Amino acid sequence: MSELTNRAKQRLLEELLAARSRRTAKAREPKPASPQSRRHKSSYGLDSIPGFRQMRLQKSAADLLELQNPFFQCHDALAGATTSIKGREVLNFASYNYLGLNGDPRVKAAAQAAIERYGTSASASRLVAGERPVHRKLERALAELHGVEDAVVMVSGHATNVTTIGHIMGPRDLILHDAWIHNSALQGATLSGAHRLSFPHNDHEAADRILQDQRRRYERVLILLEGIYSMDGDLPDLAAFIDIKRRHDAILLVDEAHSIGVLGKNGRGIAEHCSIDPNEIDIWMGTLSKTLSSCGGYIAGRADFVEYLKYTAPGFVYSVGMSPPLAAAALASIQVMLEEPERIERLQARGRLFLECARDAGLDVGTSEGFSVVPVITGNSIVATKLSQNLLERGINVLPIIHPAVPEKSARLRFFLTSEHEEQQVRDTVAITAEELIKLQSERSSLRELAVRLAMPKTPEP
Repeated sequence: MSELTNRAKQRLLEELLAARSRRTAKAREPKPASPQSRRHKSSYGLDSIPGFRQMRLQKSAADLLELQNPFFQCHDALAGATTSIKGREVLNFASYNYLGLNGDPRVKAAAQAAIERYGTSASASRLVAGERPVHRKLERALAELHGVEDAVVMVSGHATNVTTIGHIMGPRDLILHDAWIHNSALQGATLSGAHRLSFPHNDHEAADRILQDQRRRYERVLILLEGIYSMDGDLPDLAAFIDIKRRHDAILLVDEAHSIGVLGKNGRGIAEHCSIDPNEIDIWMGTLSKTLSSCGGYIAGRADFVEYLKYTAPGFVYSVGMSPPLAAAALASIQVMLEEPERIERLQARGRLFLECARDAGLDVGTSEGFSVVPVITGNSIVATKLSQNLLERGINVLPIIHPAVPEKSARLRFFLTSEHEEQQVRDTVAITAEELIKLQSERSSLRELAVRLAMPKTPEP
């Protein structure tokens, strides 16, 4: 079926809404005008925000097709390998709790002790309100984890990329990034004012060709990679990109959000996995909200560069310092992870098992290497959404990633593995997923399905 123009999509959705309105009109009693209906019609009010009206149409179309919203599910308790949703226990494949450290008694005890000593807030920017010992202990532990000189922690992983990239690059510079780099890196690039170019996913040869052609036009070049790509669960050829950064006199930043605690024998990330000196990378970025069961982000690297960020990066200087109990939880998580490498070994085994079972079942897992993230690609946003809904009914919680977060042909479910998943849970999940997907794929697409497929709301990316 050929692609529809934007105008045709809009008209199609409006026709769907009009049809629903006609069917329900007879059942409605006349009502006095609501305050909302009496609002002043402004050409530049909230309704003028790009995409706002379109999102409302998308939600109405989903309602028309009786598609449940898979997002913002309310969990009743701790979410690990299993979770409770509306009082019902289900298998959980929608958690970044890769090593099961969120809820570990030692981690909870560390957070509780920090509350008793320091309270719940740093109260102001660390630059002016001062440090707590746990802040520096955490930063030293992160630096040691990466094998570099120092680190600085910030209150948000997303903001860490935004403020760092936005701060160190400028209008006369070039930012070259993988086409599937995280939104936080793209926002930082936009903030910087630097020229931005992308290369096809994991294609280091294409990145090299771009720099051969473009490098002389710019003062500085920043290359952006991820250790594990969160949409596909695959890895870059780190050695090749280090060679490129050397030859083209560039800065290399690697985002380890999904690879700390996942890659390497001791969970130290992609450098350990690839047996590469971590000092070959200029900037390590990571988050504390995944393996390290806390909240926030960090930059690790040279001590003088870290000091520069502490005095000048807006997202650090003008933001409150990290909450002491969160810093304590992250520090305790690092300690437990290093003391118990069997957690990492178990996680990697579960990831391999899921990948093998999925391939044997004929599921499309894309380029995943089977560590912590394995997609099941449906190639259709409505199939992905319905599949998520059907799996939840069968006791499996996994969320869809749909257009426009990914191209329509790449719509998928994204399974996150943890060290706490049992082998049989993995096998059963793959078998049920394959069974439900076959049922959905046997159904003929309808015009309504096309409408939703072309206009589903963008999936949030944490």
